[in-house]
Amino acid sequence: MSDLNTSSLEKSMAIKLSYSDYGKGQPVILIHGWPLNQKMWEYQVEALVHSGYRVITYDRRGFGESSKPWEKYDYDSLAKDLKDLIETLKLKDSILVGFSMGGGEVARYIGNYGTSSIAKAILVSSVTPFMMDTEDNKGVDSSVFEGMKEGISKDRPQFFKDFGKNFYNYETFKGDRISEAMLDFTWNLAMQGSRKATLDCVDSFGKTDFREDCKKFDVPTLIVHGDADQIVPIEVSAKKAKSLIFNAQLKVIKEAPHGLVITHHSEFNSILLNFLKGE
Repeated sequence: MSDLNTSSLEKSMAIKLSYSDYGKGQPVILIHGWPLNQKMWEYQVEALVHSGYRVITYDRRGFGESSKPWEKYDYDSLAKDLKDLIETLKLKDSILVGFSMGGGEVARYIGNYGTSSIAKAILVSSVTPFMMDTEDNKGVDSSVFEGMKEGISKDRPQFFKDFGKNFYNYETFKGDRISEAMLDFTWNLAMQGSRKATLDCVDSFGKTDFREDCKKFDVPTLIVHGDADQIVPIEVSAKKAKSLIFNAQLKVIKEAPHGLVITHHSEFNSILLNFLKGE
């Protein structure tokens, strides 16, 4: 594994995005989920670099080592951050990989800016196309998101202790696919995010409608989801996204939880690399 070179990306409004850039070859941009940061991708970074790809990871504003402004955690702002990263690093023919909340950035980036710099898109345990239950969308009741915000506001450390267990289906996989130490590591990443960003992003990933964005995908797209996901149920996300994204492939990892990039990293990495290589 190549050395980690972490920089800060200067942006307008005094925003800095902390990013890492590894390897050489076609660029793969890994976009982390809520409430974590770029360090969640360690199993994938190594596999991708060893397979001949240039890998860029970054901390979303409000998380990890990036700037933590008071506002602008909406997806238009987050997609603009991604655009600034791509343009500043002069990336072409990029592959976007969005996990959970990060899938929303992939969708909104394509919806707002198109695919002139994008070769492929991958949505992993993604919140796309629309999480919230409405008159024209069967999804998750808004009370779930309000309950999450209430739990974070009352006791953020305890909320994320409990959240991590559901993130990995810990009781099912503990001692086998997930250790207590990894659970602690995940909690530590979550606590590096700002309280305000953590709260505001619940509304962003829970209540943003990406259905029109998904219809604008015109590059090869892979959707990967676990059928035991307790955070983003497959029925309201991956299966609907496949119906909206032209010619998308859906790969379901049996019995996998939301955090499958860790618990099922071997299976996921194999699916990912086969898609990147066109197999």
